[in-house]
Amino acid sequence: MTAQSQILAALPEDTGRRLGVYVDLLRRWQPTINLVAPSTLPDLWSRHIGDSLQVQAAVPDALTWLDFGSGGGFPGLVTAIVLAGRPGARVHLVESDKRKAAFLRTVSRETGAPAEIHAERIEAFNAKFAGPVDAISARALAPLETLVAYAEKYLLQGAIGVFPKGQQAEAELTALARDRRYQMESVPSRTQETARLVIVRALSARVVRPSDFT
Repeated sequence: MTAQSQILAALPEDTGRRLGVYVDLLRRWQPTINLVAPSTLPDLWSRHIGDSLQVQAAVPDALTWLDFGSGGGFPGLVTAIVLAGRPGARVHLVESDKRKAAFLRTVSRETGAPAEIHAERIEAFNAKFAGPVDAISARALAPLETLVAYAEKYLLQGAIGVFPKGQQAEAELTALARDRRYQMESVPSRTQETARLVIVRALSARVVRPSDFT
């Protein structure tokens, strides 16, 4: 059984259909915009789709997500596709490259995914966006310390960070361990033997009330 068949067999039919639309669009746009490393195209379903699915599965009850440096949509757009049809679902994708942002908007429109695309730098987005969000993701963007700094105000409001990391995960965890505000958990990746999912929670997250955002 191929990786695509295995992944689709474990998903609702409608989610699989939406992911198929996404993959078809990515293959059509890839020659014009470098959305993924060309060497990974033959393993697109396992390397990118499957890897992204485990991010959403790490916090399955989260409905509002924030994805930094979304690029070609991994993992944020996959998360949005999984959440399509769930009341209240919203995934904010932050991507400063205008062409990639245009691709993300196209996929969101064609798949009906509940994604909102923000074509700007993370610092500019954070300066005006307050939240609340349930979970935060970022893949192949920056060292863990930098990701936690980007996500700081949301983590301290109770959001959970889910950051896929490669072989450097343990070293990055050691560097962040000095910050006593966070609890960090390293979970083995289901798709890559040497990779990890780093899950970050604030130890003293304050309760966020709806009035804080009105």
